[in-house]
Amino acid sequence: MNLTWLYRIALIAVFLGVIVFIVDFGFPQSELSQSILNNYYFIVLGISAVATVCRYVEKRNPIKRHVIVFDILTVLFTLFIFYLHLFKEQNLFHLGFYSPVWVKLAIFFAFIREFSVLKINYKHTVINPGQLFIASFLFVILIGTLLLMLPKATYSGISFIDALFTSTSAVCITGLTVVDTGICFTKFGHTIIMLLMQFGGLGILTFASYFGYFFRGGTTYDNRLALMDMTNSQKISKVFSTLKYIIVITFGIEIGAGAMIYFSVDANYFHSHYDRLLFSAFHAVTAFCNAGFSTIPNGLYQETFRFNYLFQMIIIVTFVVGGLGFPIIVNILNYIKYKFSTSILFKRRKTGRRPWVLNIDSKITLITTSCLTGIAFILFFAIEYGNTLSEHSGTGKIVTALFEATTPRSAGFNTVDMAHLALPSIMIVIILMWIGASPASTGGGIKTSTFAIAVLNILSLAKGKTRIEIFRREIAGISMRRAFAIITLSLIMTCLGIILVSAFDSEKDLKSIAFECFSAYSTCGLSLGITGDLSSESKLVIMTMMFVGRVSMLTILIAVFKKAKYKNYIYPTEEIMIN
Repeated sequence: MNLTWLYRIALIAVFLGVIVFIVDFGFPQSELSQSILNNYYFIVLGISAVATVCRYVEKRNPIKRHVIVFDILTVLFTLFIFYLHLFKEQNLFHLGFYSPVWVKLAIFFAFIREFSVLKINYKHTVINPGQLFIASFLFVILIGTLLLMLPKATYSGISFIDALFTSTSAVCITGLTVVDTGICFTKFGHTIIMLLMQFGGLGILTFASYFGYFFRGGTTYDNRLALMDMTNSQKISKVFSTLKYIIVITFGIEIGAGAMIYFSVDANYFHSHYDRLLFSAFHAVTAFCNAGFSTIPNGLYQETFRFNYLFQMIIIVTFVVGGLGFPIIVNILNYIKYKFSTSILFKRRKTGRRPWVLNIDSKITLITTSCLTGIAFILFFAIEYGNTLSEHSGTGKIVTALFEATTPRSAGFNTVDMAHLALPSIMIVIILMWIGASPASTGGGIKTSTFAIAVLNILSLAKGKTRIEIFRREIAGISMRRAFAIITLSLIMTCLGIILVSAFDSEKDLKSIAFECFSAYSTCGLSLGITGDLSSESKLVIMTMMFVGRVSMLTILIAVFKKAKYKNYIYPTEEIMIN
């Protein structure tokens, strides 16, 4: 029994269901149109449930246990919704089950189920991983722009250029805004921005690939190669386990951070529990993704939150963990697990050897991050003690100084008035923004490992060494060449951006323009207050810099240039005169 036609109908139905979903949320509806849309939802759910059941009747291939559990739960959930809306049990009304939200949630599950079984085969001969990565970001930015322009996404409308800027900033997890996010956008608009930040932080391909693997149980070799390149996996066999770690760690930390934020803020500030819940979820996502967006008018500098030091500490921990990078987080968790298993609680016979649990990447990242944070904290505390920190006292000065020492490294939040920072503090912020977060993280910048390699190379040359050695390991030549390329390209792009913005907005001072360009390329999101006043041409320049900074200029060059073929010869070595 061939039921391919049914699966195609189900696929088309759920795709149209998502479009109807967007129309429902994005446009005002009359009573008649709302009734038509609701009826279509039930048609989609019915077709999807039938298609799911028929997959087990037909049973072409063995179905994994976790997929069976998912299908049983979604079908039961669908039947429960049908039951509620057909019989309308009054005793369930007060529990909140009889609500359109549950119908839309069921549509979302149906969409995941139907689209995840599609077999999309990536061909590296047609498009390389760099091109695929760039195209995915451009696609999400375009969709986000259209969604933010929907009538119900804003209170009074938004221009295309401002919607494009906001979408680019959210997807590139930057945080620069040309409109006040808290005032301009509705709850629906805030939800769109939150989703754009989530997709931008992890990548739409991460979600699509993992759910595809979850339901199909396998993929092509070319797909694995592309994903290995995008997830920085060391082995092709570890690609999907890496994806699983990324998703589990992300949502685990965001849920935990959201819960802590929920209880750390004053309930009287919000109109309802739903507003407080949305606020907590939004700031957990924007903090972990190092995006810098906030639903609060004037951001975290608002008086209610800049003196809430517990809330600030939660935000600090969340964006610092997000900026460490997924491989580092996994390695640290493995190290903690190892130390716990060898502790006094679990005595084991000593073998006389020490396993290499905490790898060199983790050591370099943790040491560099700690040093940068410590030095920046001391400098901020000393320079700003009588300036922007003067309104705080005791613990407040310490927490605020720590916040300002950590946030420039791609987080983009501010709890002080950036325009009133002393000039030395502004220069420190620019340097920290340029360095950024760690590799394979949600943060931007040239990355801490790149900066560390550059410093180690300087020390190695000063000592007369021909190699860079650290922790009884030698840094590979390709890592040094890549670090040099990243540093050079970042400075070229930032200087080019400064020149262009200076030409388009000549009335702006050079300090503010330079700060804005470094912030954009490093996807940090801090500003001295000129973003909203920039011309359309300058906004396009800043958008381009945010995008290039997120996908990296090196990735763009790899996507553009054809990969050279390996040649089995070596030219004679010549030393070039440098100084």
